[in-house]
Amino acid sequence: MSLTVKDLTKSFQAPGGTVHALDHVSFHVDTGEFASIVGKSGSGKSTLLSLLGALDQPTSGEILVDYQDITSFTATKQTNYRSKKIGFVFQHYNLIPNLSALDNVMLALEFGGVPSRERRDKAAELLEEVGINTEEQRRKPSRLSGGQQQRVSIARALANHPAVILADEPTGNLDTETGQKIFDLLHNLSRSENTTIIAVTHDLDIAGKTDRTFRLQDGKLVKHK
Repeated sequence: MSLTVKDLTKSFQAPGGTVHALDHVSFHVDTGEFASIVGKSGSGKSTLLSLLGALDQPTSGEILVDYQDITSFTATKQTNYRSKKIGFVFQHYNLIPNLSALDNVMLALEFGGVPSRERRDKAAELLEEVGINTEEQRRKPSRLSGGQQQRVSIARALANHPAVILADEPTGNLDTETGQKIFDLLHNLSRSENTTIIAVTHDLDIAGKTDRTFRLQDGKLVKHK
């Protein structure tokens, strides 16, 4: 799924005046590309990710997903877009602590409308795909390492075959070696599943290995490759 951002702006009113979290940002990512967004804290990275995932509305501009402007969608249509087209991966994993790894992924499948008889096998298949074995699938998140939890998070994000995965600092809580493995996993998924992946990251080494890199500074896109 191709994604084009045109003149995207997100502004807030603050005591000192208007703050532009994003200031006329434009870029394009092709289907199956792995793009990274880098920049210092407060540069607008997470705001951009929220807008791409239809979790927030821009002040102005367009987000074209396969030539449809998602900013013009109704609330119901945006919810459907998030559930059918987008997979989210978070720095802090956001797994449900009292559910096993398998149940976390099954829950995502349930929300996606997968029939109950198919959920367990499908969840197990997704977890195997990201390197979580049968014994680990039965564990709750507290009994999994950070790298394992992030793999479960990625399996959950893949539950409904999203066209785009939005990853917010997916390696931020991991050591360098584990972070590289998670990066490699995402990179392989972009190739094998033709999934478009957009990852916010502070890790410049990882960002330098993605297909495209965009740099945000004070809400403006200042560099990309």
